[in-house]
Amino acid sequence: MSPVLLDTTAVALVCFGALLAGFTTGLTGFGTGLVASGVWFHVLPPEMVPPLVALSSVAAQLVGLITVRRAFDWRRAWPFLLGGVTGVPVGITALSIASPLLLRTSIGAFLLAYASIELFARSRRRFNSLRSKPADGCIGLGGGFLGGFAGLSGPLPLIWLQLTDRDSTADAQRAIYQPFNLAILTLASIGMAVAGQVTPNVLLIAALCLPATLIGSWVGARLYKRISGERFRRLVLGLLLLSGAMLIAQALDG
Repeated sequence: MSPVLLDTTAVALVCFGALLAGFTTGLTGFGTGLVASGVWFHVLPPEMVPPLVALSSVAAQLVGLITVRRAFDWRRAWPFLLGGVTGVPVGITALSIASPLLLRTSIGAFLLAYASIELFARSRRRFNSLRSKPADGCIGLGGGFLGGFAGLSGPLPLIWLQLTDRDSTADAQRAIYQPFNLAILTLASIGMAVAGQVTPNVLLIAALCLPATLIGSWVGARLYKRISGERFRRLVLGLLLLSGAMLIAQALDG
């Protein structure tokens, strides 16, 4: 396979996408794929973007995890992780037989509805009574499935935690869904490598993006420590709203 040749503008856009995606992940704990894909699909071959997103996501998540390491709780996180690990291969298998267009549209509509209601509702209902290890495992399973199917491992666990752990701090919530995202994205990266999608070209571009991703994630993580819990919640909801809108737009274009 011949190497991908990029001009100066394309290299700058690739690095900018990596910087912005790393910053978003460092700030909110998810969103690398959402932000980077919007830039990279314009300058890179489409087949290179998913494995590049997965590799960059792992790097950004590792930096973000350092920020919340003191709040990490294995007892709360393991049902999500167990369910997620189980769901990834199911999602990868479903990818070959299900309709990505239908899934994109359904998830996009759900994210738009949820984020809009949460952003503009005058009061927020609590669903703490629904919280349990089996329920957490089912949510993890769904997140793993969506991660294997569409690279969207983050939104479902995040929404569940916001609904059932409203009294928890932002650190406590991130200390659950960020390790979950890291585990799912690592599995996705391994699966893509086994499938031959992590080519020398992908590794070359990944090496180019890595410094920008790490710098962006570090800056985002530093800023995260300076914002209030309510502002963090609204930032996350805004990103979910943007994610839903972009999924709907992609479905309409497709």
